[in-house]
Amino acid sequence: MTQQYAISHWPDTQEIMDQLNRLVGQPMRPLSRDRMERVLAYFTERCRKSKALTDEAKKYIPGGVQHNLAFNHPFPLAVDRAGGAYLWDVDGNRYIDFLQAGGPTLLGSNYGPVQEKVMALIRECGAATGLFHEYELKLAKLINRHMPAVEMFRMLGSGTEAVMAAIRAARNFTGKQKIIKMGGGYHGWSDQMVFGMRIPGTGAFEAHGIPAGCLEGTQEVFPNDIEGLRTIMAQNEKNLGGTAAVIVEPLGPESATRPVTADFNQHVRELCDEFGVLLIFDEVVTGFRVGLGGAQGYFSIRPDLTVFGKCVAGGYPAAGGLGGRRDIMNTLAAGIGSDKPRVMVGGTLAANPLSCAAGYHAIIEIEKHQAHVVAGRAGDRLCKGLQQIIAKYDLPFVAFNHGSICHLETSGVMLMDINNPKIFEEIGPRKHMMEEMGAAFMAEGVVTLAGSRLYTSMADTDAVIDDALEGFDRVLSGVEG
Repeated sequence: MTQQYAISHWPDTQEIMDQLNRLVGQPMRPLSRDRMERVLAYFTERCRKSKALTDEAKKYIPGGVQHNLAFNHPFPLAVDRAGGAYLWDVDGNRYIDFLQAGGPTLLGSNYGPVQEKVMALIRECGAATGLFHEYELKLAKLINRHMPAVEMFRMLGSGTEAVMAAIRAARNFTGKQKIIKMGGGYHGWSDQMVFGMRIPGTGAFEAHGIPAGCLEGTQEVFPNDIEGLRTIMAQNEKNLGGTAAVIVEPLGPESATRPVTADFNQHVRELCDEFGVLLIFDEVVTGFRVGLGGAQGYFSIRPDLTVFGKCVAGGYPAAGGLGGRRDIMNTLAAGIGSDKPRVMVGGTLAANPLSCAAGYHAIIEIEKHQAHVVAGRAGDRLCKGLQQIIAKYDLPFVAFNHGSICHLETSGVMLMDINNPKIFEEIGPRKHMMEEMGAAFMAEGVVTLAGSRLYTSMADTDAVIDDALEGFDRVLSGVEG
């Protein structure tokens, strides 16, 4: 099958990293205080119902919201409805949706044809029965058709669960213990993966409440450092019983916030083969968004295991999964067994009919409309427009994209160097600047992920993108000189 992919060209990784390094090496350029006052006035005057709801929610919910994506400055917005390229809050304000639920709704929010199939299934079967449903098989076969390396697929409840299962399966299958990840990458919040998060080299810095022993088997290497990876693998082989697996986000940590070079994954694959190590691709974001064949199809690389997240159900709930080689996947336990060491995985709502049906029909619709390609073109248009605005106002900011996964770095807080002696002085102010930028974009009717990441969808027409760019222009025109 001939596959098309969302990435029209591979950006110059070194040029992007040079720009990002220049950004974090100079003083911040936040919005002027008078412009920021106008932004805050928007929320005070036009988002009163949202504020009342989330203020009350703080009495019952830690922080007032249930998901990290919803933490926004100066307070979270309460969404009333969603459709296509837009979200509406409870006050009736409309926003262009570049959050897209964190990435999985490639077709656009609340896509009608998938919604109809899900509603029909709920009427006939209900959301969950605890028994097998045909959609489990249909979804697994469809994923295998597009990603041949996923010889077998096991549905789970989230991307975090899928990573846990992948690590456990790798250790069991290889008999080795060490797991190497790219520093700065996010692979869920399980005990073993809260390590080297956001900024490479931070190790267990954010591992609060996690016993040190849980992290003894986790290591990190800096992105694009192939020689460093080889050194760690060799040391593990010689002194520590070997490496079970290397896990990567194939575009780079945090959905390419720190982008990797075009040949990086091939070098990792070769090292894994040389040392007898399993390669795990975390395709929670890239699966179907980069293409129906995932990032593995784009790079023509067969990982041993593939992690899926919410994309596997098109944004519907209780969705994640693990796929890969038949010999590895067959070690996952589905019940009691004593013939050979089995890997315990589970989940009462894993592979519920609702999630499986939603995933199956979402992928069918993506295939029918080549939604990833359409969204990729929108991402290209958005990125080019952002670059023109940055140049227009002579700003040090950086915009780049890999298809429909776009980045707009204004403060560079996640690009800081752990070796910078002032890092802990600068993290707070840079994080706050990023939050203010996100608020300013929202006040102009554009929802982003943390003010720095933007996911486009099939619903983003040229008119939608141009409308968004006008909003970005108004915000960036107010940056301090």
